[in-house]
Amino acid sequence: MSATKKVEEALANIREAEKSLKTGLLKWNPDFDEAADYYNKAAMCYKTARQHQQCVQCFIKASDNYKICKSLFSAAKALEHASVISKEMGEFDMVAQLAERACKLYRDNGTVDTAATMLDRAAKIIEGTRPQRAVDLYKQAVDIALCEGQPRRAADYQTKLCRLYVRMQMYNEAASAIRTNMTFYRDGDYDAPIGRECVALVLVQIARGDHVAGEKAFKEWGHYCAPEEVGTLTQLLEAYDEQDG
Repeated sequence: MSATKKVEEALANIREAEKSLKTGLLKWNPDFDEAADYYNKAAMCYKTARQHQQCVQCFIKASDNYKICKSLFSAAKALEHASVISKEMGEFDMVAQLAERACKLYRDNGTVDTAATMLDRAAKIIEGTRPQRAVDLYKQAVDIALCEGQPRRAADYQTKLCRLYVRMQMYNEAASAIRTNMTFYRDGDYDAPIGRECVALVLVQIARGDHVAGEKAFKEWGHYCAPEEVGTLTQLLEAYDEQDG
């Protein structure tokens, strides 16, 4: 079906949505649920026609109407779709904004894991262009996982936050985030990744220009490292002690 026909179909669905919201002598109350469905259909038509701005607007209207009739999951899903489509327009601030709105609705609906996943996906989309905003989203995802008593899942999000800090050369924040991540893994009885995190922490401390802090980190956490990791870090730190370029 051509883009033109899809746009015409979208407009027809919008007219039906507006009709659902009208009241009169024989219809006293608007039908918000029906209107939401029509706006959702219109959004999908616009998506197929690659009319991204109109698509986002219809998804937002669908969400608003779903929210009125307490269909919170559907309201959140519509905003999630709008967030993803915003990427196609290069509207990265809108990606984050809509993701946060969808997250709140998912949480209110009780689908908390989906809420955290929504933030994680949005952060991944924008971290190349809006890294500080992505930091905020990852932090929120970590907080949600912790509130749900899921330290291992929190560690997964925290790992992405650590890597982003390193790419931004925010080494102080990265060192603190890595230490926090180690405690998440430990609290989740999942020791296997801690050795890898120890290596990362030592390297970040060296990047900060403080190899003494790197030595302290190795002494504190090095017992989690694999033998080859221990050997590498030992040689590296000895080279710094001996000023062996």
